[in-house]
Amino acid sequence: MKISMAAVALVVGLGVALAGCDRIGMLKAKMAFKSANTLYQQQDYRKAVEKYEEALAADPNLTYAYFFLGNSYDNLYKTGRKGESAANDALLTKAIANYKKAAEVEQDPKIKRLALEYLVNAYGPDKMNDPSQAEPMVQRMIELDPKESANYFALANIYEQSGNYELAEQALIKAREIRPNDPAVYMQLAGYYNRQGEFPKTIEALQARAEKEPNNPEAYYIICTYYWDKAYRDFRLPEAEKKKLIQSGVEAVDKAISLKNDYMEALVYKNLLLRLQANLEKDQAKQQALLKEADRLRDQAQELRKKRAAGAGD
Repeated sequence: MKISMAAVALVVGLGVALAGCDRIGMLKAKMAFKSANTLYQQQDYRKAVEKYEEALAADPNLTYAYFFLGNSYDNLYKTGRKGESAANDALLTKAIANYKKAAEVEQDPKIKRLALEYLVNAYGPDKMNDPSQAEPMVQRMIELDPKESANYFALANIYEQSGNYELAEQALIKAREIRPNDPAVYMQLAGYYNRQGEFPKTIEALQARAEKEPNNPEAYYIICTYYWDKAYRDFRLPEAEKKKLIQSGVEAVDKAISLKNDYMEALVYKNLLLRLQANLEKDQAKQQALLKEADRLRDQAQELRKKRAAGAGD
């Protein structure tokens, strides 16, 4: 009985001592974490790293610290010196390790999502340039929030960088399925198709975006810029096709101006479209009329630009 009671006393004593140590460790961790956050906000990332490391050494359960530690290392990493210095490259390796730890152990979905986003960026072309590592991270982000279209955009970007264009398009189409009323989805699709040289699909996506925002002049203005760019830069186009593109561009920009009559950028593009049209016009009288209207629009745009500049200076 005496031995048993002694053993109990020892266990209780150890428990109290350990509890005291835990409290001291937690206090040290909180103090170090607070200091680290202040240094982080001051962009003193080197000292912030020391304090975040100190906080985690005192309390590994302070899971928030893993993300900020990783991001501090990330901010210390110099992209322009990639491969030049082992010490610099090690900073990115440490950033990735801590982002991964944050993504694994953090319970706060916002921090977990941030960790995954920064991991994807760390594996991007400017850093590790390893799309195969980035893809599973984005897939996890999709699992966390399957309704977030930005995750599908990121996945499509990874596939496009890897040359897997079919999967890139599928990811964007999936984004359209889950967010059919999101204009950003159609802009992403338009950008993708334009990079692939698929002009009809580009315009189709832009027009679908305009249908979602019929009262947004910018939606029609963007359409006209694509028509102008195609007509101006594609020298392979037959003259008849170029005329059709210009006319479609004029119709789009007229819609934009009808919704916003002081739309300076739209006036500039209508001026440019009319000049293209004039270059293709064989009738000199019609050509001069087009150029005169283009000049008027140019002057109107310049006046609006001056007013805007004056307003910004007030």
